[in-house]
Amino acid sequence: MIYETFRQALKNIWSNKFRTFLTMLGIIIGIMAVMVIVGLGNGLTLSMRESVSSMGMNLLQVSVMGRGARTVDVDDVYAIVESRPDLYSGISPIVSMTGTVKVGTKTYSRTSVSGISEVYFGMTGTAIEKGRLLQYVDCADYKKICVVGSYVDRVAYGGNAIGQTIKVGDDQFTIVGVLKSQVEDPNLQEGSNDDTIYVPYTTALRLNRNSVVSAYGVTTVNESQVSEGKAVLEAGLKKLLNSDSGFYVTSLSEMLATLGSMINMVVMVLTAIAAISLLVGGIGIMNIMMVSVAERTREIGIRKALGAKERSILGLFVTEAATTSALGGVVGILLGYLISAGVNQVLTMTNAGMTIQPSMGSVMVAFGISVGIGVLFGYLPAKRAARLNPIEALRYD
Repeated sequence: MIYETFRQALKNIWSNKFRTFLTMLGIIIGIMAVMVIVGLGNGLTLSMRESVSSMGMNLLQVSVMGRGARTVDVDDVYAIVESRPDLYSGISPIVSMTGTVKVGTKTYSRTSVSGISEVYFGMTGTAIEKGRLLQYVDCADYKKICVVGSYVDRVAYGGNAIGQTIKVGDDQFTIVGVLKSQVEDPNLQEGSNDDTIYVPYTTALRLNRNSVVSAYGVTTVNESQVSEGKAVLEAGLKKLLNSDSGFYVTSLSEMLATLGSMINMVVMVLTAIAAISLLVGGIGIMNIMMVSVAERTREIGIRKALGAKERSILGLFVTEAATTSALGGVVGILLGYLISAGVNQVLTMTNAGMTIQPSMGSVMVAFGISVGIGVLFGYLPAKRAARLNPIEALRYD
């Protein structure tokens, strides 16, 4: 009976192919949109997680704005960290430098320039490819030297950056090291983590004509100590500023959780909007099934006259509605994968650093929803068909 019911449903669907396609269109668009949106959310979350994980989940970011005339000296922050060697494994001031980056007559507008200490690279797990990293003496002597990313080395100097000079604003820096590439595609790195310049933080402060550092990176010995490390830093800064404000300490894990929550919220809203297409598709299925019941009234009368029970008629029309919706779901899933693959090609070409990644779970849920919509919106027309009076149905013209 189940096989025969399903076969009959497919036969009826195939006999009205164009009408069935138009009926499925809302389901197709809704399922496709939901898949792409969920895949986009998955891709964004994974991209953020990989980016944060590469820096180390035990990294704390400290921002010190000060309070009124009261500021925090670099040595004071170092003292907090060095008082707990069992808790902290490293600290580095982070100073942003402004100014146009030039090599000869060419300007690199997207290259970032940061002042750091000699331990920064060890904290973030950044490896050297050529030359050397910054050293303590470079910071102590305010040297105008720098370490550059592989993009700068390759594009600006043709792979021979060591010993060359690079201009940041009005100042010349000698390149002493080149970092290993952190980007998979070596041809698309402008503005990426490889398009960077690192100088001693003391030099950056002097050139910025500033004596106060407003940002620090601090690492704990292991990831499980992040919460304790954050609490100790906050207590120390509160004591120095005599206030709860004027600073904040953020862990990368907290940032990741916050960004993840924001992305999930946006995905939920967009998914809800896309789900309107599924509602429209369900209404379309109900409408076409009502038409189908009207067209096949005489057939239903003959079936009932030959002994078909109400549940058989009900099962036939519900199966037809569910099959129509399920086929729309399958087409929507296939289109979702195709669109995701096409968009991923574009994202790869533009070096977006992320991809659309539809999950198997979302595919299964999408298919289940499409079948459920068919059953839900097909039940009322099927119930109407099952309750037809056989005598009146046979007289229907």
